[in-house]
Amino acid sequence: MTGRHSQNGQHGQHGQHGPSGGPRARRAPEELRSHQWYGTDGLRSFSHRARTRQLGYLPEEHLGKPVIAILNTWSDINPCHQHLRERAEAVKRGVWQAGGFPLEFPVSTLSETFQKPTPMLYRNLLSLETEELLRSYPVDGAVLMGGCDKTTPALLMGAASADLPTVFVPAGPMLRGHWRGETLGSGTDMWKYWDDKRAGLIGDCEMAELECGLARSPGHCMTMGTASTMTGAAEVLGVTMPGASSIPAVDSGHSRMAAAAGRRIVELAWTDHRLSTVLTREAYEDAVAAVCALGGSTNAVIHLIAMAGRSGVDLTLDDFDRIARTTPVLANLRPGGKYLMEDFHYAGGMPGFLSRLQGHLHLERPTVAHDTLREQIAGALVHDDDVIRTADNPLAAEGGVAVLRGNLAPGGAVIKHIAAEQHLMKHTGPAVVFDDYRTMQATINDPDLGITAESVLVLRGSGPLGGPGMPEYGMLPIPDHLLKQGVRDMVRLSDARMSGTSYGACVLHIAPESHVGGPLALVETGDLITLDVAARTLRLEVDDAELERRRAAWRPPERRYGRGYGALYEEHITQADTGCDFAFLARPGEVPEPYAG
Repeated sequence: MTGRHSQNGQHGQHGQHGPSGGPRARRAPEELRSHQWYGTDGLRSFSHRARTRQLGYLPEEHLGKPVIAILNTWSDINPCHQHLRERAEAVKRGVWQAGGFPLEFPVSTLSETFQKPTPMLYRNLLSLETEELLRSYPVDGAVLMGGCDKTTPALLMGAASADLPTVFVPAGPMLRGHWRGETLGSGTDMWKYWDDKRAGLIGDCEMAELECGLARSPGHCMTMGTASTMTGAAEVLGVTMPGASSIPAVDSGHSRMAAAAGRRIVELAWTDHRLSTVLTREAYEDAVAAVCALGGSTNAVIHLIAMAGRSGVDLTLDDFDRIARTTPVLANLRPGGKYLMEDFHYAGGMPGFLSRLQGHLHLERPTVAHDTLREQIAGALVHDDDVIRTADNPLAAEGGVAVLRGNLAPGGAVIKHIAAEQHLMKHTGPAVVFDDYRTMQATINDPDLGITAESVLVLRGSGPLGGPGMPEYGMLPIPDHLLKQGVRDMVRLSDARMSGTSYGACVLHIAPESHVGGPLALVETGDLITLDVAARTLRLEVDDAELERRRAAWRPPERRYGRGYGALYEEHITQADTGCDFAFLARPGEVPEPYAG
């Protein structure tokens, strides 16, 4: 395949090649999936053509052309996707230019900033909507548009299950924030300055200014939070245009990238280059390596495991830990580092970053844009060695995420140790237990709890079922009296998640969760807990006989939902270590194509 893509979305010409480099045959119009709806002589095809005329389209605008679904997660309540209405027009422009027929479909928006109790509760709902929409309409290929945390995995999970030719268009990061001469990172600096306010270091006037300077444009968080981690992972998987994941949302290069995606999907539809040819075992292992080298969000562990499952790939916590142990952190990005996504983009973006990670990647696998990943990153350059480090000058020698096991987490737990104070990476302290988040909020500053810097804060009832949906409660607040003493980190444990923009010695995703009787349900205030990240262990220092006594006395909580989506969720959600997918969506099995009549 000749030609290559630059980071601003401009691209050269592509041949019709397959994953092995050989030519891919271009299908005849009669072989397109949409032909079943439009091209036969029956009553149904007549009706479909008539209704398309009702939409205002001429026969020559769509007959015999690939029909491209543009799945747009834009909404008025999602600031990360505020610009996607305009970007959908750029995608359509590219589709029209390449001889396809674009149709835009509105799908659920998962706004991390507003949706309660957490958009994680609805990730699988969007994935199901995506899968069934692509299956039930006359669609030959799809362009997926999203970027806010749960949107990327949801869209790709559904698209993987539907398995049509697909390109993902990331929403892009917002511009960097500003306040009194300081550069702000959304999320990360929110936590930092909120703690400063609680400690009495700044007041309401400063907070009002910060409120206006923290998030200044459309786009998702510009730190290496969950949004940037997952859009970056999507690019590494090979489902975006090269360089797409770091283009700032308001940069004109973002529109050019969207148009390039529209052009590319038409070619993929003609050659029936399906998503399953791209989302391979090797692609997922490379995505894990990239997440580790980016110092990415712990949420990627859950999402990539779920995404891989939809692709028929058995990705596990052990794969993350194995890859993390041999992968250095090369991206100097907040919250574990110094810079923001805008800096990363201009330093070389994902192509430049991957050029320095080549020894950890499977370079001969295909992407949606090139025959091989090797070809996709050929000639990529890095322009700032402090933003994107070299292998001999890493930010950290090991990947930023560690997987812990022990009698407190037999199914595993995770910690983003690169974003924590290192003296806490081996720590034993007495537990202070909170049964739910509301109780914790109401009592965390109670002096009678006797919380010290040595205490281990424990939150339960916040997992996939207990949350519900594993809300981002895992960065438990440090009590006010300790903040005023200068304490900025403590060991904190939960079956919840935390924002990828957060930081601290927070052990997350403890499995099985307390709500189903996992060992976290048995912890009592005063129990000693030992965290040892180097040894990858998390241990409750209570003998087995006492734990068995407590287990015998434990009773499961009552079901929360009597009906509706919540009841469906409770019946089918899996645990964090297997991706929190719905069991009926994660399992293998054939789904027949609809009969178009």
